[in-house]
Amino acid sequence: MTPQYIDLQVNGYGGHDYNQEGLTAEQFHTSCELLREHGVAKILATITTEKLDVMCRRLQRIVDYRKADKLAQEIIVGFHIEGPFISPETGYVGAHPKDSVQPATVDAMKRLLDATDGMTRLVTLAPEHDAGFATTKFLRKSGVVVSAGHCNPTVEQLSASIDAGITLFTHLGNGCPMQMHRHDNIIQRALSLVDRGLMPMFIADGAHVPFVALGNYLKLAGVERCIVVTDAVAPAGKGPGKYTMGRWELVIGEDLVARAPDGSHFVGSALMMPRVVDNLKQKLGLSDAQVRTLIVDNPKKVVGL
Repeated sequence: MTPQYIDLQVNGYGGHDYNQEGLTAEQFHTSCELLREHGVAKILATITTEKLDVMCRRLQRIVDYRKADKLAQEIIVGFHIEGPFISPETGYVGAHPKDSVQPATVDAMKRLLDATDGMTRLVTLAPEHDAGFATTKFLRKSGVVVSAGHCNPTVEQLSASIDAGITLFTHLGNGCPMQMHRHDNIIQRALSLVDRGLMPMFIADGAHVPFVALGNYLKLAGVERCIVVTDAVAPAGKGPGKYTMGRWELVIGEDLVARAPDGSHFVGSALMMPRVVDNLKQKLGLSDAQVRTLIVDNPKKVVGL
């Protein structure tokens, strides 16, 4: 398969978790080999919420492994830092450990950026927990793309954050409670601001966002203003089964969704890009050109590849 897909949110692959303690250089390389085998040309390695020291250590480890790995240099073109500057509210915090969530500060953000050796391309944060949008403004001045996510800002706060530099919304329809106000909710607020330049990203597995809803969202926002990611976690590429990942014991079903053992919420996906292509074409009836827009052209443009 000719590598072409660009995925802006990959937490791990092929049984190997980029957020795990003890990740080896060999495991890291193996994950890159399988990504390439599945047609993925480039990714942003995604590091998620933990204590700041732990996140910095994990980021630096991947930087070091990548420097010694030619294949990784081709595939991993930067980092997506998701957290720890997100909402601590139940539902909005998702599977991120609440004990490590903190408000955004420029000093803390600088520590994370330094750990990536200049390779941070995307940061997800909660606008309502970024006082004066100082961190958002700092990131934009530093050339880093900023995305809202795992958040519950008012429409006024979200609009103001766009003025400050936010341009994306991370996995819209997720990182929020299963039950919300039927009209005044974060999904409606985000969609209402697409015309202001806010580009939503979606996980196209039919579970994180049911296909009927995803189809509606894509029609409303327009394919040309959306991005699809996998939000792949370590079991991606391995198929259904039970796996251990970080603090979680995961169950992967036939739908390739990573669920907590009690089924109460999702913990990323085990989705592969070829499955994404099939879903977009077969479930939503999108054309080859529309699919390419969502998983090649738009992500490439957004992060400057």
